[in-house]
Amino acid sequence: MGALHEGHLSLVRIALKDNDLVVVSIFVNPTQFNNKGDLINYPRTLEKDVLLLKTLQANVVVYAPEVSELYGSKITSKKYNFGAIAKEMEGKHRTGHFDGVGTVVALLFKAVQPNSAYFGEKDFQQLQIVKKMTAIEKLPVEIIGCPIVRESSNLAMSSRNKRLTPKELEAATIISKSLALAARYFHEKSIPQINAMVANCFKDSILKLEYFEIANEKTLKPTLRKQKGISYRCFIAAFVGEVRLIDNQKLN
Repeated sequence: MGALHEGHLSLVRIALKDNDLVVVSIFVNPTQFNNKGDLINYPRTLEKDVLLLKTLQANVVVYAPEVSELYGSKITSKKYNFGAIAKEMEGKHRTGHFDGVGTVVALLFKAVQPNSAYFGEKDFQQLQIVKKMTAIEKLPVEIIGCPIVRESSNLAMSSRNKRLTPKELEAATIISKSLALAARYFHEKSIPQINAMVANCFKDSILKLEYFEIANEKTLKPTLRKQKGISYRCFIAAFVGEVRLIDNQKLN
């Protein structure tokens, strides 16, 4: 959605290694915001984004359509049946969000017709939704997940970080620290104990914890009990003032 940073560039670099031509779509999608204020305040820096992509000195095309080009006169989401993966975490806290994501990605895929598409694992649940949407729509696109890129402070890179003050940026590092804490104690403590430890991290913070969940990586179903042979990942969302940040980390 623009306001590009090193995390986005890492996706482009990976795509350039695999392909002769890379298209970067830049589009602030109105149908995936359930908070109108967030849509209004979302950073739009197209000229800077284009200049940043030029630093790669590679064969990159920027596709930045107007809302009417993609949606026509009716700006609405298609209703998808994504199943259980859309009902947890982000799906639970952001009504209609994943229908908006699925709709716009399908429209972009149909416009660009790529062989493969690259998405960051910071939005891990969204990555699974895009894979599901591609299967539902029967689109011949390979979906490739790419590692999270972090600031030197270990905060996950995000366009929303640009809206934070230096004090808020420093405070926001509690997000990645709490994930690291969960990973450190995952094999030693129970999930309820880890949940309590993470909640305690936010006790004296200016951040407001929206959710912290440890979930089955495949089904995204949160759990309170570990089982052998299951891969787990922890997911978090927190507010710094009005800015909402998400992150996640693989646990085993």
